[in-house]
Amino acid sequence: MLMSSLAARLTISCALCLVALPSTLRSQEQPPHLRDRGTGMATSMFGTYVRKGELLLYPFFEWYADHNLEYKPEEFGHVGGEDYRGRYRASEGLLFVSYGLSNNLALELEVATISAELRKAPNDPSTMPSRIRESGLGDVEGQIRYRFQRETATRPELFSYFETVFPLQKNRDLIGTSAWEYKLGFGLTRGKPSGTYTFRVGIEWDGEDSKFDVGEYALEYLRRFSPRWRYFSMIEGNQLDEVEFVNEVQWHFSPRAYLKVGTGVGLTPNSTDFGPEIGIMFRF
Repeated sequence: MLMSSLAARLTISCALCLVALPSTLRSQEQPPHLRDRGTGMATSMFGTYVRKGELLLYPFFEWYADHNLEYKPEEFGHVGGEDYRGRYRASEGLLFVSYGLSNNLALELEVATISAELRKAPNDPSTMPSRIRESGLGDVEGQIRYRFQRETATRPELFSYFETVFPLQKNRDLIGTSAWEYKLGFGLTRGKPSGTYTFRVGIEWDGEDSKFDVGEYALEYLRRFSPRWRYFSMIEGNQLDEVEFVNEVQWHFSPRAYLKVGTGVGLTPNSTDFGPEIGIMFRF
């Protein structure tokens, strides 16, 4: 009787421990190609996946520094169509929300508030002020994401997404979005012993210029080193002249939350020089 009671208690304790462990640890039970990310489908947030019936909330902060932001004085209501390079600084608080409607369909919403400053280029002779500062509502965007082929041992995962950026800042020049923007993209993910690789590419339509253009494209890498630590890196471009390198560390300190700390570094003149990010992802 004593041994039976002890065995029962041990079984219950082990079950409770399993429930309390992070999902990344339980993912060890998944096939090798799902070791890094589990069964969830990819979201637009780096190295983050959502499952059916799961709600993700991610409040985070970003800071931007760029010593040569390209601008035209006419974009700020002043005479002059020549390109100049100014000094740009911005801080942004954002909230990302994602919900898994099914195993293969998810919705997203991201809302930002931002404070930004642009310093006029020294060689700019226009009547534009030496400093322009704006603050308020930043970009507000929504996405629908669909996985139309799940990864197996012999074939990759395939997914697509459609994004809308809402024109909620029609009277601002430095922050927010003044015209409708639409983005359509496709991606491929493959899990390997060395890590998980994702390639994605998209096209976009800018309502302000009324034209289609090359959208975001990226090569991503994700690796789970332990039950609590994951590493993410990426080369990402926007159109053909804005390319940056992004890396991020994730600390899964709780079954329902993990810390994300990363930074982006510009690789081309038209990309932002430096953009660190920090936040906590909550799962419900």
